[in-house]
This record gives sequence, C-alpha cells and structure tokens, in this order.
Amino acid sequence: MFEIRPAEEKDCPLVLEFIKKLADYEKLLDQVSATVEDVRWELFGPNATAHAVIAYEDEKPVGFALYFHNFSTFLTRKGLYLEDIFIDPAYRGKGYGKALMRHLASIAVEENCGRFEWVVLEWNTPAIGFYEKVGATVLPDWRLCRLTGEALERFAKGS
Repeated sequence: MFEIRPAEEKDCPLVLEFIKKLADYEKLLDQVSATVEDVRWELFGPNATAHAVIAYEDEKPVGFALYFHNFSTFLTRKGLYLEDIFIDPAYRGKGYGKALMRHLASIAVEENCGRFEWVVLEWNTPAIGFYEKVGATVLPDWRLCRLTGEALERFAKGS
C-alpha cells in the first residue's frame, strides 16, 4: 500500500535523513549544514513557509518532497516551488516519484497557483527525462543565480 502524508513535527529527523540521502545522491553531502532543529523551525516554527510530504509504502517511509510558495509577477499569482524530491533507490520504478509530483500538482491546483516549478541538475538525465515525460518544460534560457554565505553578507553591506 502506498500513501502520501504531510510531514508532522515528529518527522523532522526523517526529513533531515531524506535531505542527506538526496545530497549524497547529488554528490553535495558536504554542503548540508541543516540540523533537526533547523528543519523543525523552518517547517513548523512560528514563521514557517516550507512544507514537506512523506511517501510511505506499507507504513515504511520511502521518499519525500519539500516545497514552498513563490510568486509570479507576470501572472500575479503565487506558485508552488518544489525545492527537493527524493525516493529511496530501492523503491524507484514503482511510480512513487510520479505520485509525489502529482500530489504536489494537485496542491498547486487546489491553491490556485499559477505555476509549479523546480530546477534539475544538468547531469541528472534520468530526472530530466522523467520530468519531460510528465509534461514539464525544461527551460533552456534560464540560469539559476545564487548569493550565499560571505558573498551574500558582503553584497548586503554594500561591499
């Protein structure tokens, strides 16, 4: 039996475990600085803006998705932004990733979102193929820009 449920506060260690598994898969584990308390604060704190859902097979957690809302000025509507999705490798090929994506698409429709968006690493051809198969357009003209850490602080201070 497969089911998707919203993460609860007690699931924060599990969400962090999935975050680390995803980072390991993407060869970015060294960049994970999150703690269980960080996850708890961002998902369930007083100003929480992120949400997570967990996929279960026979009550065993097998994957997750973490999302938040962004905004489109052109549509003047909020959007649903998928930050991360991950299915344990032993459970891939069963349609669970597609079910998670469909679940999030349903949330986007229910909440009158104008878009459902995410990014994918260029080398992750299995994911790109999957996304195209479900009808997503991989936008070739857009590049993700990022300021973090010291660069973010320097720029904010006018340096």
